[in-house]
Amino acid sequence: MKVTGAEAIVKCLEEQGVEVIFGFPGGVIIDLFDELEKSDITNVLVRHEQAAVHAADAYGRVKGEVGVALVTSGPGATNTVTGIASAYCDSIPMVVFTGQVPTGLIGNDAFQEVDIIGITRPCTKHNYLVKDPKDLAETIREAFYVARTGRPGPVLIDLPKDVVVAKAKFPEPKPVKMQTYRPTYEPHPGQIAKACKEILKAKKPVIYAGGGVIASDSNEELTELATKLNIPTTMTLMGLGGFPGTHKLSMGMLGMHGTYFANMAVSQCDLLIAVGARFDDRVTGKLADFAPHAKIIHVDIDPTSISKNVKVDIPIVADCKYALTAMNRWFDVQEDFNGKEQGEKLGPWLDEINSWKRDHPLGYVEEGDIIKPQFVVQKLHEMTNGDAIISTEVGQNQMWAAQFYHFNKPRHFLTSGGLGVMGYGFPAAIGAQMAAPDKIVIDVAGDGSIQMNIQELATARQYKCPVKIAILNNGYLGMVRQWQELFYDKRYAGTDLEVSPDFVKLAEAYGAVGLRATKVSEVEPVIKEALATDNTVFMDFVIAREEGVYPMVPAGKATTEMLLS
Repeated sequence: MKVTGAEAIVKCLEEQGVEVIFGFPGGVIIDLFDELEKSDITNVLVRHEQAAVHAADAYGRVKGEVGVALVTSGPGATNTVTGIASAYCDSIPMVVFTGQVPTGLIGNDAFQEVDIIGITRPCTKHNYLVKDPKDLAETIREAFYVARTGRPGPVLIDLPKDVVVAKAKFPEPKPVKMQTYRPTYEPHPGQIAKACKEILKAKKPVIYAGGGVIASDSNEELTELATKLNIPTTMTLMGLGGFPGTHKLSMGMLGMHGTYFANMAVSQCDLLIAVGARFDDRVTGKLADFAPHAKIIHVDIDPTSISKNVKVDIPIVADCKYALTAMNRWFDVQEDFNGKEQGEKLGPWLDEINSWKRDHPLGYVEEGDIIKPQFVVQKLHEMTNGDAIISTEVGQNQMWAAQFYHFNKPRHFLTSGGLGVMGYGFPAAIGAQMAAPDKIVIDVAGDGSIQMNIQELATARQYKCPVKIAILNNGYLGMVRQWQELFYDKRYAGTDLEVSPDFVKLAEAYGAVGLRATKVSEVEPVIKEALATDNTVFMDFVIAREEGVYPMVPAGKATTEMLLS
């Protein structure tokens, strides 16, 4: 049976179980949009192509599936690059379809032509330019396979206009086999045994969990290992929710804005068990002083991540779920392993960590009726029972959310970690709400970052997404301002937002609801009203203007050299 390229694409999307895509139309993909209109796939019209990719990113994260975005050629394609790069840094599975001029015009500087393959090659897991309609279906199937397997990531498919309209035979699906791409899922038994023996010898072990735990759905296996052996656990920004944030063994986040006790524990540990993490600079600080007394076990499905930044002693190339399952099984079959004795052996180590927790907890100084941003996040946690899906923008708002909203479940925290994209949170909240329509979804935003994609108010309203946006409004680009305060003699160059919209009126202009709190006593009523409102809600919290995020590790310093206030 011969079908048009547009028909083939839609059939492949249905084959892959795609229910929602995010996009923006244009001339070269008008036929594909027309075909989508005939299908059961929900085609979400965003108001900017960057938002389409962020929404697809979050939708995929929440569902545990591959997110899909569709845009036109030229500026439509180039507008996706920031979102694609963010997904690449954070290992998010996604397929992005971009329109392209007809094959005969490629290279001729045609209207809205751009080499999106060349542009995105450094920030995609793989990309394809489809020149023959008979290759289309197999390319799409391969793209979804590449995006979701191994270390996940974004894949781009460039679609020339003539390929979308031409007819070709639609091939029956068959298993994807790629000679040069075969991820290793099962760990080597010898490496598992080595790692487990080291764990038994350790007196001061720490588990360091990253986003790979969430990507591999191995949070239960991680929790089982930590509790079985009584090992304190810390998480990266991307790993939050991979281990219960309120668990007695949880030390919260480590690194530049991590907890005092997590950073101190890593600096003093004799064994560091890294699971699905990549030792990025925000975690390690000064490399020479990172975990200086520790042997390091590193579990990761990406062999290029192992010993890339920090030399490790026991590498385990495997999917986190497979590796953690194997480790738990190893301990279960050891006749001489006694979990109670192991826990008692680590008692002094846990006592030391608990003393750090008592002496240097996360906190802030109250100032009368001035709203502190940390208080807002604490109230959001309290009033949602810690069960909301939280997206964030980037900057101080992101760090306060990470510190003070204690995530007990995976896929409930959505943020741009590696690239740090301002403007991620609002479209991500929309994507999350479409993935989980029965959940409370809140974007914790700054007054600067929310303006990066504020036009998506129209998208939220059109698709009846009752997302809540908590704007921590301090009139500054807060994180940069904090650095200027500390290291540039308070020269606030380019960070004072002297003109900003009235967020309440702006929300109302789009048919959403706007609420404002200017003093502490108004915070809880505003949140309560927002949560009870079946509409998109902007909560404008006017907070302390020069509040900082602490702890903070200055650039180039060791993670033990924290500024605490």
